Amino acid sequence: MKRSIEKLRLEYGNTPLLEQDLKIIPLQQFEKWLSHALEAQVMEPNAFILATVSSAGYPASRTVLLKGIDQRGLIFFTSYVSRKSEHLRLHPHAAATFWWKEIYRQVNFEGSVKKLSRKESIAYFAKRPRGAQLAALASIQSSPLASRAGLEEAFERLKKTYRGKEIPCPKEWGGYVLMPERVEFWQGRQNRLHDRFLYAKADSDWIVTRLSP
Repeated sequence: MKRSIEKLRLEYGNTPLLEQDLKIIPLQQFEKWLSHALEAQVMEPNAFILATVSSAGYPASRTVLLKGIDQRGLIFFTSYVSRKSEHLRLHPHAAATFWWKEIYRQVNFEGSVKKLSRKESIAYFAKRPRGAQLAALASIQSSPLASRAGLEEAFERLKKTYRGKEIPCPKEWGGYVLMPERVEFWQGRQNRLHDRFLYAKADSDWIVTRLSP
């Protein structure tokens, strides 16, 4: 490498995160920050890193897209035969990290995860672009694939089969909701003196604590 990794350094802005400006409920604070990310034209502000744990206790992470927020928590969709779904069947807990570098902000969620109802999954699937619907039928997510050509052939075959027809939601596809128990908001500041606030669930209330950077 021409440049030493240890010398890579970016000085963050100096926008403060003050306790008196925080919402009482973390999901409301998250929605506020998400709106700021949208205004700042952050690339895919709904993308987040989802971390799960395997049967052997090893962590795994990947990027998924947030598709909804309600009083329960964060909603996302995937194949129920994927590696992440296998992990969630065994250990129904996960962590999620949103990183909005353009505005020097990060949000970390930790909590339990459960499947959405079949009705909710079918309703969302019906709103997806047809290409995405066909892809969900053509791909057995996380399984070995002999070739790219085979995947594309399956996609084209299904495209012909469902031409002019409604595409059904696969039985092994649907949504999850991550129900937060800990949420941390991180605001990058100059000289690495960042602002960090932790929301921790205590029965039906949230305890907010400022953390050292």
